[in-house]
Amino acid sequence: MKICLVYDCLYPHTVGGAERWYRNLALRLAADGHEVTYLTMRQWDRSEGPDLPEVRVVAVAPRMRLYVHGRRRIGPPLLFGLGVLRHLALHGSRYDVVHTASFPYFSLLAAGLLRRRSGYRLVVDWFEVWTRDYWREYLGVVGVAGFSVQRLCMHFAQEAFCFSRLHERRLRADGVNGPVTVLRGLYEGARDPREPAAAEPVVVYAGRHIPEKRVTAIVPALLRAREQVPVLRGVIFGDGPDRAAVLRQIEAHRLAAVVEAPGFVEQDRIEQTLERAVCLVLPSRREGYGLVVVEAIATGTPAIVVDGPDNAAVELVENGVNGFVAASASPEDLGEAILRAHEAGHALRVSSADWFARHADELSLESSLSVVIAGYRASP
Repeated sequence: MKICLVYDCLYPHTVGGAERWYRNLALRLAADGHEVTYLTMRQWDRSEGPDLPEVRVVAVAPRMRLYVHGRRRIGPPLLFGLGVLRHLALHGSRYDVVHTASFPYFSLLAAGLLRRRSGYRLVVDWFEVWTRDYWREYLGVVGVAGFSVQRLCMHFAQEAFCFSRLHERRLRADGVNGPVTVLRGLYEGARDPREPAAAEPVVVYAGRHIPEKRVTAIVPALLRAREQVPVLRGVIFGDGPDRAAVLRQIEAHRLAAVVEAPGFVEQDRIEQTLERAVCLVLPSRREGYGLVVVEAIATGTPAIVVDGPDNAAVELVENGVNGFVAASASPEDLGEAILRAHEAGHALRVSSADWFARHADELSLESSLSVVIAGYRASP
């Protein structure tokens, strides 16, 4: 089959769950003998070229800064959408399937508008479906337009995939035009049961430092927990517009010897730190999935997430079994959850590893890839 994947980012030139998903999907399809084209923005040096073996990578838009103050800029998605529109207008009829991320929506609009003319099947990954209220909060009055564009994208005939029950419910409630399948697996690591390592008194965060992640909630929560367990320390991996605020918190509370914020580091270092942590803390208010939660639990490290209407990561945590769902990101609630993970000790680590062993197959990347590829092969 001839398959066109569409996403404006390309791993490892940018790092994120969606980037990893499309890279893995492209490599798997190519390994299975399919002809794969990946439409994206140029994010690599011209002298180097993209790193995606056996896949034809086409840059349909120039290299541009995607974020400002933790928010997506409007210009790059518009240019990318126009680039996708031009490419599919010229070459769309050669593809059997066009598989695109829903966001940013202009590329999906392009693929949807040309679907009938070009005759390809449209497959869409809905990592998140935002409510009208969240759109308004995110973009102000312009958010109404964002919500309308999201709804418009649902009206194209498509095969929809999402990664949580939360967003499945929203897709169905908003009347998406086509079948919806929930993919539960994005985890790439080993699925064999393992004995969890003994924990060190370290709390870990790994992810982008953007407002939705609420990374600035971690230091106050750790301070609260240290009132009862003074040996607790923290490691806050990642970077982003809120990192400066995290560094100021560490300095203001004189925690340089207690909390480390090294920025982006090699994945091996994150994994080694995480597997011996007392817990992972992910205080996000909004998650489409929460892959780092699975990565932590797979090692036996319990995860702490925060309850909220837009946080799909809570679907991955059972209170007292593989972590805790804090009622809020306040120092009191988040600090209490850290203390509960510490007090539960090794028994919670064994329980977390057992939980992962029971769910390993459905949480694996391979399971999701198999579902998608089987969908490609099915009759339209």
